[in-house]
Amino acid sequence: MKYIITLFFGMILLISCAEKVVEEPDNLIPKEKMTKILHDLAILNASKSLTGNKFKDSGIEVMEFLYEKYDIDSIQFAQSDLYYASIPLEYQSIYEHLERRIQVQKDTMEAIGKRRNDSIREANKIRSDSLKAIKEAKENESTPSP
Repeated sequence: MKYIITLFFGMILLISCAEKVVEEPDNLIPKEKMTKILHDLAILNASKSLTGNKFKDSGIEVMEFLYEKYDIDSIQFAQSDLYYASIPLEYQSIYEHLERRIQVQKDTMEAIGKRRNDSIREANKIRSDSLKAIKEAKENESTPSP
């Protein structure tokens, strides 16, 4: 009896998971394009939070910019986002790809910054050594020889 009840609830669970919560829209944005849009949105929102009112002062609306760049409209974006959100595994894979892409960019920027800082540090060390050598040379010239 316990086996039959477990089987019954398992079948109900499988059937309910297979049911589409949201129908696929006619103008669905492809997964790859949606990932690019969400990537740009994340970068622009981060930039917007760092620069304060610069976007507003220059008249740039983030979403309008993205709609124009990707040749989509707000309804298409909203319907596609809702559709992908209704499929948790699909939405998760989009965000995992997005996270990897942002992490690669972050690592690249950190490496560039580290190389720049290392080269500045090396140039300052060389400059300091050169100034020290010049100072020592002047001190040796001003010291009378026996």
